[in-house]
Amino acid sequence: MGAVAGPEIERLVQLLARLPGLGPRSARRAALHLIKKREALMMPLASAMQVALDKVQVCKTCGNIDTQNPCTVCTDPKRDDAIIVVVADVADLWALERANATQGRYHVLGATLSPLDGVGPQDLTIDALVARAHDAQVHEIILALNATVDGQTTAHYITDLLQDANVKVTRLAHGVPVGGELDYLDEGTLSAAMRQRTLF
Repeated sequence: MGAVAGPEIERLVQLLARLPGLGPRSARRAALHLIKKREALMMPLASAMQVALDKVQVCKTCGNIDTQNPCTVCTDPKRDDAIIVVVADVADLWALERANATQGRYHVLGATLSPLDGVGPQDLTIDALVARAHDAQVHEIILALNATVDGQTTAHYITDLLQDANVKVTRLAHGVPVGGELDYLDEGTLSAAMRQRTLF
């Protein structure tokens, strides 16, 4: 099939197709929608992206992404300095914030340990976390890492490093999700839920 649009539009489609959740067809639809709504959508979007490019930075304290440094979360006086929630990625931090799950501080590792992908301890912000854990104000480190092999390997590695810090190290509960039906859950989730059962 021949080209139906000029190279500039094809470039837009190709770039949009790189976004998570957008394949080539979805990218074409998105590009067409942006072009049709140039004034109302495309121009403000381009402007917002330029501002983000110029102003977004990584928080020197926790690793969050924001337009200020330290970030909005780190400068919030209502946060509990005694708790640090450790996450692998900024997306996890944002998910916990959407759920209003904690009033603690955060620490973004940047990834999880993954020898197969060549990600070792030196690639993560583990040293900075250990330093923060030795702060007298900190009493608990919550390891909010994925329930995957890499996530749990990272959690065990960090726990070993925090042995001499005067902090309680906890992790997220694993098991039956809220609204979940037992018949639809996998065996690993069911066995984890049974092991971590609590008083009713």
